[in-house]
Order: sequence, then structure tokens, then C-alpha cells
Amino acid sequence: MILGLLKEPLDENRVALLPESLHELLKLKVNVIVEENAGEKAFSYDKDYQKAGGQIDKREQILAKADIILCIHPPKETDIIKLKPNAVLVGVLNPLWSKEYTKMLCDSGISSFSLDILPRTTRAQAMDILSSMATVAGYKAVLKAAGELPNFFPMFMSAAGTIKPSKVMIIGAGVAGLQAIATARKLGAVVEAFDVRSAVKEEVMSLGAKFIEVEGAKDDKSAGGYAVEQSEDFLNRQKQAIHDHAVKSNVIICTAQIPGKKAPVLIYKNTVDSMIPGSVIIDLAASSGGNCEYTENNKIVLQNGVKIIGNSNFPSELPIDSSRMFGKNLINFLKLFIDQEGNLKLDFQDEIVKNSCIASNKEFVSDRVKNLFV
Repeated sequence: MILGLLKEPLDENRVALLPESLHELLKLKVNVIVEENAGEKAFSYDKDYQKAGGQIDKREQILAKADIILCIHPPKETDIIKLKPNAVLVGVLNPLWSKEYTKMLCDSGISSFSLDILPRTTRAQAMDILSSMATVAGYKAVLKAAGELPNFFPMFMSAAGTIKPSKVMIIGAGVAGLQAIATARKLGAVVEAFDVRSAVKEEVMSLGAKFIEVEGAKDDKSAGGYAVEQSEDFLNRQKQAIHDHAVKSNVIICTAQIPGKKAPVLIYKNTVDSMIPGSVIIDLAASSGGNCEYTENNKIVLQNGVKIIGNSNFPSELPIDSSRMFGKNLINFLKLFIDQEGNLKLDFQDEIVKNSCIASNKEFVSDRVKNLFV
């Protein structure tokens, strides 16, 4: 069986697999073909892949030959139509966001798997690319904020007097938020965090941050640990609480998202306009609309002396370790449907295989994807 590794778009520095990961695939008795210069932005070169046992080829050839195609970002439709009829595509295909692209994948007849819709179960943790990339994003977001802020993060005692520590507010205490808390605390900032899920309060406090609590949040256990939409009454109280804390903050890191939906607006224009001049907002939810009302994806907006940075792809700025983490998650996933003889074996009785599969044989498989077209 042939496994093909594609080069990512120009604005992406990661690659789905580093050369060091190839030995795991070779043990599975598969041949790996890598697109020319696929890993160069992650400082992994063609000679490194060849030394690890891979072959180098052009994109057109890989699309035509490979039984399994690996990528991070969704390939264009012009690539999909060049795949073998029974090919398998594995990547972060965002099926809950683009119905047109999702329908096209189904109509193509290939088997497509999206790592961003893996079930959030204990067994699937070793394949959870969302958590891996969120860890990177939370870390890099704080470092970016520290670099942009015109203040120190820690408190300083000097002959020139005492410099007060910066105040950092984290919105959303998922994986990205918790990593942001840990990083900001290590840099010496005073940190507080908000999340609608009261269950994360203990984790927030264990990292040395204060938890901003708004009573009456709806916590849907069926949501698998994700945030859910809240009542209007709660949203009004939440809005005021966030405003009161935000206007005293030097840095705000926004991480709150709801799968398949537009990100909730939590930092409104009047809040930004009342913030301390020189403050920085890093919005990791920018690609899904942003948590800040001023956010523009992939842009820096200056408003009343406040800098709002919309960036949902910080993992690309740490390409070696991001690619390493992504690759380990990916290989753990591939092991679910490559047998001991190196043959493809799709078992849709396996909950992880079923729930991560967008479509196969021109039929939708994942219930979450099916529900988009009901």
C-alpha cells in the first residue's frame, strides 16, 4: 500500500509528518511517498525523508498513486478529482464549516476522514490533534502578547521603583486556555480566566489563576466537554462580568469556540474602547468569527490604543514541534485501519473510525456530518 504526504499551502509552515515518523509507517509495511519540499518550512528536507525510507515525487504523481493521502489543510477540489476512486484522505477537513466542500468529498466517492471531528473519548486522546494544536496555540499566544505589550509581564523591584505585574485575562479554559494560563503565570503575570463550564474552575485555580464565575451556566454533558450555547439571561450577566474584568486587563487571550458554529462574541466594542491604551487582545477564535467584536482574521486591528490580533494558526509559527505532535496523533489514527500486512481495513464498527469519517462510497458516515444535511 502507498501512503502519500502532501505539501501544505504557502501560508502554512507545518507538515503532517516529519521524517522521524516514517519508521513507524514502514513498520506497518506501507510505502511512503512525499511531495517535493513538503517539509522544508518545518526544517525537514527531501534528503531527510529519503534517509528515513521515504520516496520523493511530484504532487500529480502522488495524487494518482497513493492509496492514502495525508495532509493538514483540505486539498482543493482540483486535487480531489485526481485521486484514485478508492483512495482514503486523512486531514483536518473542517466538514462542519463548509457544506459545499463536504458534499463534494461525498460525491467524489473517496473515503474521507477529518481529525477535527474525532470523538473526545479516552481511547481517542492519543489521536486528538485539536488538543495538541491548542496546546501550541495557547503557548504562542501568550508569547506574542508579551512581545507586543509595552509593559513587563512580571513585577519588578528596582532602584527606579516597583513595576506592577501585568494583568492577563484568559477567555475559555479549554486546552488552549489552560496552556495560556500556565505560560502567562510562568512569565509572572497576574492571571484570571473565564469559562462557562464551572467544571474547569479547579483546573484554572490549580495553575495559579483566579476563576471568574458567573452563576447559572448551562453545562450540557452530551456536548462531550465542549462549551454549549447559553440562555439570554446568563449571557447578559456574563457580558457585564467580562466587561468589568477586561477593562482592567493588559492582555486578553480569547480561545472560546463552539464546534461547527460561529465563535461567541464576548469582548464587545464598548469594552475595547474602555480598555487601557497599549493593551493587547489575541483572538485565537478569529477564523470562526472571533470572540472580540473588532477581530479580523489574520489581521492586526488598532482601536483606541488597543491592539487586536486575529490569529487562529499559531501552530504554524512553531512548525517543528507542531508537526511532531500532529504526526504522532496521525500515526495513532492510521493504526486503526492498517492491518499487520500493511493492507487497508476500514472498520466502521469502530466508533473512532465511524465518527471521524465524513463519507465513504458516496454516503455520509459520521452522524455529526449527516446532521448537516438533514
